[in-house]
Amino acid sequence: MSRSVSSLSKIPITVVSAKADTRLHWQRRAVQIATLALAVLIPVSGLFRIDPVAGAFTILDRQVWWADFFLVFGFWVMLAALMVTVYSFVGTAFCGWSCPQNTLSEWANQLTHKLLGRRAEVINLNNSKKMQVAAAKNKWTHWLLLSAILSAMSGLVALVPLFYFYPPSAVWSFVTFSNDARLASSLHFIYTIFVLVILLDVAFIRHYWCRFMCVYKVWQHGFKTQQTLHIAYDATRSADCEGCNYCVTACFIDLDPRKTDMYDTCINCGECITACNKMHAKKAEAGLLKFAIGARSNGGTLRAVFRTAVGSLSQRMQMTVPIAVIGVGMFAWGLWSYQSYHLAVYQSNTDHGAQISDYHIAVSNKVYRPAHLVVSVDGLSADSYSLASSDARFDGTGRVDINLHIAPVLAPGIHTFLVRVRADDGWEDSYRVQHFVARG
Repeated sequence: MSRSVSSLSKIPITVVSAKADTRLHWQRRAVQIATLALAVLIPVSGLFRIDPVAGAFTILDRQVWWADFFLVFGFWVMLAALMVTVYSFVGTAFCGWSCPQNTLSEWANQLTHKLLGRRAEVINLNNSKKMQVAAAKNKWTHWLLLSAILSAMSGLVALVPLFYFYPPSAVWSFVTFSNDARLASSLHFIYTIFVLVILLDVAFIRHYWCRFMCVYKVWQHGFKTQQTLHIAYDATRSADCEGCNYCVTACFIDLDPRKTDMYDTCINCGECITACNKMHAKKAEAGLLKFAIGARSNGGTLRAVFRTAVGSLSQRMQMTVPIAVIGVGMFAWGLWSYQSYHLAVYQSNTDHGAQISDYHIAVSNKVYRPAHLVVSVDGLSADSYSLASSDARFDGTGRVDINLHIAPVLAPGIHTFLVRVRADDGWEDSYRVQHFVARG
């Protein structure tokens, strides 16, 4: 027996630290980058844009007017139901994983720490900490480089809102200072305001906005429950983290992740989880923090916690799902019944008591493509009216007004006629007009 123990004692033992699980960190970075890319691709691709001239939303290069009630209302009902469901399930994860303002603030923090030191924060969320620039990095070249990068990034980010109002070709004309009739005369002034606001945010405000000023975050809190996604702390192993505070240091909102509550300012970014995993990986142990859905306690089995969470979510979805179904139905009907063109007829005479003899035929093209429509009048003899033109041609979206003149040859009384419009692609519509001719 003693010989066996002696032999075992001679076997070399190597302690290997567990590899830190940083997948959560890089997954979040991927989502943040994808969100920024999506914010640019949505208007550039024509999926969604706002036409400042027509004052209308543009979806898939089609203008959506308020008259397209089912399309507009159905979309917002569907979106609202989806947002309530997401907020109930993942809480403020949008802030930590997708919010562009938070993404830019994190990047500005990292750049500041790299150029000026780890304690160099202009506005710190913890008043007990003061901005301290590292002595070795307190050089005018570092300050100049930081200012130049933040200014350049602000100028680049400020271009993104322009894509939501102008096509890429118009934005390029703006950047190259080319003359373009599509651009507003005050656009450079507006752009400068955008740049200054973004620069103020990334240079000074940063996460102060997230913690104290963001109204959108307060809106999300209204849909949180005890079962909403949150940071869970394993209090049974509290002895393993005495004097550590690495998770607190990693939190850029300056929270203690071990003491999160239902209505705190946590944005569910998960950086504290990654930090804790890194620290305990050195001892081949799992971290003490994790994402959890369910009651904020360590009691009960995993199955019981999961069942409680699913039950709570299903109760909330009993209200949101029917609303979402209604929204989807209205949106689908709006797409099916969408009209690419619009026809309206207006009286030209404005003097009260005067005999009406002229009408304006307003033909609109709501799609960003060339179109040709033919206008005709049914119900009146050829010698009783005249059209200024029977053709309405469009290079893109727009409106054409055609004057219709009624000759004074009609007998007194009410004359009903139709104004018809037919497009080359087969679309057609008509507008019924009742024209009154007074005696004498």
